Amino acid sequence: MLFGWGMPTRLDTIGRDAWRLFAHSLSGRILLLTVLFVMLSAVLIYFPTVARYHHQLMVDRVRAAELAILPFTETPVEQFSENMRLSLAARAGVSAVVLKKQDNRQLFLIDDEPPKIDATFDIHNTDLLTALTDVARTVFAPAGRTIRILASTQLGQSQDIEVISDEKSIRAALSEFSLRALTLALYISAITSTLIFLTLHFLFVRPMQHLARAMTSFRANPEDAGRIIEPGHRADEIGVAQRELSDLQRALYGNLQQKARLASLGTAVAKIQHDLRNILTTAQMASDRLAKVGDPAVQSLTARIVAALDRATALATGTLQFGKAEERLPARRRLPLSPLVDETATSAMPEGTVIEFINRVPKGLEIDADPEHLFRVLLNLTRNAREALDAHASNERDATIRVDARREDSRVFIDVSDNGPGIPSAVRERLFLPFAGSARPGGSGLGLAIARELVRAHGGDVTLVKSDAEGTCFRVEIPDRTIQ
Repeated sequence: MLFGWGMPTRLDTIGRDAWRLFAHSLSGRILLLTVLFVMLSAVLIYFPTVARYHHQLMVDRVRAAELAILPFTETPVEQFSENMRLSLAARAGVSAVVLKKQDNRQLFLIDDEPPKIDATFDIHNTDLLTALTDVARTVFAPAGRTIRILASTQLGQSQDIEVISDEKSIRAALSEFSLRALTLALYISAITSTLIFLTLHFLFVRPMQHLARAMTSFRANPEDAGRIIEPGHRADEIGVAQRELSDLQRALYGNLQQKARLASLGTAVAKIQHDLRNILTTAQMASDRLAKVGDPAVQSLTARIVAALDRATALATGTLQFGKAEERLPARRRLPLSPLVDETATSAMPEGTVIEFINRVPKGLEIDADPEHLFRVLLNLTRNAREALDAHASNERDATIRVDARREDSRVFIDVSDNGPGIPSAVRERLFLPFAGSARPGGSGLGLAIARELVRAHGGDVTLVKSDAEGTCFRVEIPDRTIQ
């Protein structure tokens, strides 16, 4: 069982690991591509080299044939012995040689009869493509062929020469050279691939793996400061990525720490506000009893106490509302806007106020919104406008709050404006921030933050259109629901 199952299982595991390395690992892919490209370069160099060597073998065979027949061109053949003729031909590796002149041909036979020619190679002005073709013809041809080589010569005032020879020695020399060239190409490819792979691995892959591990580790526990990556001193793109990732992780860690502290603080504040609201309710009941006392000094003091208690109760209630995890989703429906604006004015404007409220919403205008959410938004904006006018009452002009509305395609725009003194420029930048955007003393800064949150839940927004010495205008934009 050990030899029957253990070894194949181990080989399968190694095979899967190798496939995972090359298919899913950047290092494996780089190694594979490096080997592939270097081998492709070696192949592109190998074939032209072999082709040039084959061409040179042909040229050498022609030069050897010229040397072999040189004595016969100067002296009659009969003066040389048969042994010398055969010895020269054997050393040259040729069977016959033909010299071509302008008017005749001269044949030098080593044997009694010329052999049968199987292939012809013309090496006059051979280009690379022809040399590659000649190599292929030699490599894939059957063994034992007799070939004819056509070339130029200046031997014996001849112009061309034909050499008939056995191809065996040429094939043997070509095979030996090919083996050496291929071995050298593989050796160079292996060294080059290894060097390129190691360079890319240590310069790029390992730093990227370090980045990936740092991101994975930080994602597992972003509240652990020890998981923040320590950037190196590299000045290239990898170094920039390390520093940016480190800054991002530090910023996120800081935000999470701040949110955790705020969450703990919010829980404590919610408990305090809940108890404080009960205490304030008791204090309001006591102040109501004091208001019934006939002493004018007590009544004057009671009015101030009631106003202070009202502000404290509103702050406690608003803080608890804002401290909820989230508002409920809007229950939207189409409803007439003008009656809702009138209802808002009734709730926001106290009895006997000198502020004029003008509802300029067209009677037939309908809006697709949650009635309760929209009422709270308009109530916040209207109450803020009224309190701004109360705090800066002026006899030079009548205090006015005006609500305008219009529909543009599938969007409704509601403008709530007043002719008060405007919002100070220092407050405008943090106008919609909770606990920081109040423009009046004693305000909590929650009204506009809650209003924007409610409107954005509808897909719209609340923006400050203008605020100057002529007055302030807020715009509520609510789009219709997209029908899917």
